[in-house]
Amino acid sequence: MFIIESYGTAVLFCIVTMLCWGSWANTQKLAAGSWRFELFYWDYVLGIVALALVLALTMGSLGEGGRSFLADIRQADPANLGSALWGGVLFNAANILLGAAIAIAGMSVAFPVGIGLALVIGVVVNYLNAPVGSAGLLFSGMVLIVVAILLNAVAYRRTSIASTGLSTKGLLLSVVAGCLMGLFYGYVAQSMFPNFEQPEPGKLSPYTAVVFFAIGILGSNLLFNTLLMRRPFVGAPVSYTDYFRGSSRDHLTGVLGGMIWCLGMSFSILASDKAGPAISYGLGQGATVVAALWGIYVWKEFRAAPKGVSALLNGMLLCYIVGIGLLIVAR
Repeated sequence: MFIIESYGTAVLFCIVTMLCWGSWANTQKLAAGSWRFELFYWDYVLGIVALALVLALTMGSLGEGGRSFLADIRQADPANLGSALWGGVLFNAANILLGAAIAIAGMSVAFPVGIGLALVIGVVVNYLNAPVGSAGLLFSGMVLIVVAILLNAVAYRRTSIASTGLSTKGLLLSVVAGCLMGLFYGYVAQSMFPNFEQPEPGKLSPYTAVVFFAIGILGSNLLFNTLLMRRPFVGAPVSYTDYFRGSSRDHLTGVLGGMIWCLGMSFSILASDKAGPAISYGLGQGATVVAALWGIYVWKEFRAAPKGVSALLNGMLLCYIVGIGLLIVAR
């Protein structure tokens, strides 16, 4: 299977992860005019599963390093398969809430608050499991990211009050999504052998772990998204009939979004071998800055903001960038 050879390459893969995780939600925004989030999300999940399988059967099965995908499944310990599956369930619960928050409050709020909180929790959890890197630099970066989250929350509050009156639903959904999102990565990391060049009996390769993670998303989506379709956070209920009425463009947009996210997840997992899970996850969650830039400058989500909010947003972005920089040098 393909394995990353150096820390520099691992950082490059983390940057790709950051771009993918920060940009997939543009597909949701593109589809939002004619396609409800709950319907979009079915195709998004199918895109995750499809790309996970493609990568496992190509990059995960070629080369001499590690252990190939099919051989890895045959020897896998059920407990490790279950850990990867459970990571998918946790992620799916978090991501559905995040998607709902994007639909209500926009990318420039849902990502900095939800994913910023997930970043803090995820880095702490993953560092405790595998303490790689300077704790001082890691946690200094976390402090700056917490400040960025608070600045964004204040900016959203001021804008909401000035335009439509204060609505906390999008903010609360972002917080709950962030708490769940910060936990999933650790379960996937625990299912894998820590040194990808030296497979361990019963443990999973990174490609196998991502496939079973994706299966956990798909299985849990049958429950989570069905409930959301019947009791949506915003708007009237939708049905499976509505899903099959969607156009090819609607469906392909969702599948593309899922593939973009899965590419980021796969690259983050591959990078964790050389960078360590905490740094790999933390750098990938620099997606917050990417998503905030999309939301602020492309989608104009703060165009109705009162005076002073732009300074808060610029301060938020600066804190995020410096905090992520500290994560990079922590290794």
